[in-house]
Amino acid sequence: MSTIASTAAPEGIDAEAVTAWFGQHVPAARGPLGFSLIEAGHSNMTFVVTDASGRRWVLRRPPLHTVLATAHDMGREHRAIAALHPEGFPVPRPLGLCTDPAVNGAPFYVMEHVEGSVIRDAGDAAAVPQRTRRALSRSLVEVLAELHSFDVDAVGLGDHGRREGYVARQLRRWLRQVTDTDTVDRPEIRAVHDHLAARVPEQSTTGIVHGDYRLDNCIVSTGGEVRAVLDWELCTLGDVLADVAMLLTYWSEPGEQSQALDNPPTAVEGFYSRAELLDAYSEASGRSLERIDFYLAWAAWRLACILIGVQARYLAGAMGDKAPLEGIESFAGRIDGLVARAQHHAARVP
Repeated sequence: MSTIASTAAPEGIDAEAVTAWFGQHVPAARGPLGFSLIEAGHSNMTFVVTDASGRRWVLRRPPLHTVLATAHDMGREHRAIAALHPEGFPVPRPLGLCTDPAVNGAPFYVMEHVEGSVIRDAGDAAAVPQRTRRALSRSLVEVLAELHSFDVDAVGLGDHGRREGYVARQLRRWLRQVTDTDTVDRPEIRAVHDHLAARVPEQSTTGIVHGDYRLDNCIVSTGGEVRAVLDWELCTLGDVLADVAMLLTYWSEPGEQSQALDNPPTAVEGFYSRAELLDAYSEASGRSLERIDFYLAWAAWRLACILIGVQARYLAGAMGDKAPLEGIESFAGRIDGLVARAQHHAARVP
């Protein structure tokens, strides 16, 4: 067994124990190891691990606090990318999973570091040439269609979730969150839920659902190619059109007053419109999108419910005394815009 030294590490990393684990599972690493946090919050935490020769890896672990028993399952994330990487799908190559919380306080896994950029906001997008924005739009859709084309049994993910009833379960789950956590009466949330719950389309096929597929969850090349899809913590099996609808719900167009994200990257000129995204997905996947208004209504409603829960936790102080409240008023506008969008699409569902 090789041993390597480590440097000081941020909260969430036991430098000595993780370094020892690297010595056993990542023999190419040369000490000392350095650790830097690149993503935190109430989702999973992401760290870059750098060795003495400058080689880099990525470590993912659950958040430090407020971890639900069934959330932040490192094994599920690792299993998804371990199944997809050998198929040539753009995910980082997994290098190892540690399920023993005694090593680092919680399970974690390590994967290769993929070179490229993450386009998180309009400033990042403005730095991308216009012709590259269109190429990136096309690549994003084609990668999603490829994900949805996999036979779940053939890639070893046939038991990665319940196959049927994904959207119906989501409707029940997020309505329950709103009724359990929000003190404001929102009859419009219940009305959209009831309209959609009575009209859930038959799930024609079962595929891999990423659960949070959007531009800023991908690493992209300078030429506009998706090099790696990240953040698989919500991955399950179900109705793949849910992914399409969520992508379009996060996707903003230039000049829109109501946006699902603060400072969204696709509000910059040059990306596909939502209509172009739908046409490109239909072409790449061969799937019918005749019921897409149902899914768009569901996706906008779902995201409104999620934001209602986040807003309620902020106002209740669950995010801690230092949680920024100066931007909390933006939640109200985003929620109202999403509810209006859900109502618009729901009205088109007979």
